[in-house]
Amino acid sequence: MILEDTLKIKKFFEQTASVGVIDDERIILLKSIALKIHEVNQQTKDATYLNFICTHNSRRSQLAQVWAYFAASYFDLPTIKAYSGGTAVTAFFKNTVKTLQAAGFHFNVEKFNHQNPTYAITFDDKHKALLGFSKLYDDKSNVNPFIAITTCSSADENCPFIPNAIFRFHLPYKDPKESDNTRFEAEAYLKTNSQIAAEIYFLFQEIQKLHLN
Repeated sequence: MILEDTLKIKKFFEQTASVGVIDDERIILLKSIALKIHEVNQQTKDATYLNFICTHNSRRSQLAQVWAYFAASYFDLPTIKAYSGGTAVTAFFKNTVKTLQAAGFHFNVEKFNHQNPTYAITFDDKHKALLGFSKLYDDKSNVNPFIAITTCSSADENCPFIPNAIFRFHLPYKDPKESDNTRFEAEAYLKTNSQIAAEIYFLFQEIQKLHLN
C-alpha cells in the first residue's frame, strides 16, 4: 500500500472529526461508551473487544469496525480490538466497500464467494489486514467476551439478549441502503461513512484521554 493512500485515510479521518457536528446527546453516549471501554481495558490489562452489530452486517457495522480498526492505530490503542456481526448473514455490501475505498482503504479478495466474499482490508503495510465479510455476531471469528455496540435499531430490537456481551450500548446510524440504485447513493454512503468516522474518532480520542489521566 502506498504512503499517499495512508495519508488520504488519515486526512479523511481528521477532516470528518473537525467538521462533523455531534449533538449533545450523542456526545454523552459516546463518552459513556469510552468510559466503559477504558474501565474494562484497565481491569483486564489485556485486549478489549468491541463488537459492532447490525442486522445484515453489510453497511453500518462494517463501517464502524473498519474505522475502529484504523482508530486503534491512529490513537495508539493497540489493545482495543474491533469486530462486527449481524443477526443474519448477507454480504459486505459493494457500496460500503466503494465508500471506504474512496477514503483510501485497500480491499483485496482473500476468499472468493459469489454471495459473501472475504476481503483483506488494509491502511498501511505495517498492520495485519482486517478480514471483512458478513457474519453473525456470535461467529467463531469474533472474540469474546466483548462490548456490544448495536448500530441499527432492528438489531437492537431483535437481540434482547446478546450472549458474551459484558456491556451493551445502542449507537444507531441512518441506513444508506435507501439510496441504493439511485443517483444519490455515493453521496448517501459518504455521509454515513463520514458520520461514523467522526464519531469513532471522538470515541477513541476519549478513550486515549482516559488512559492518559
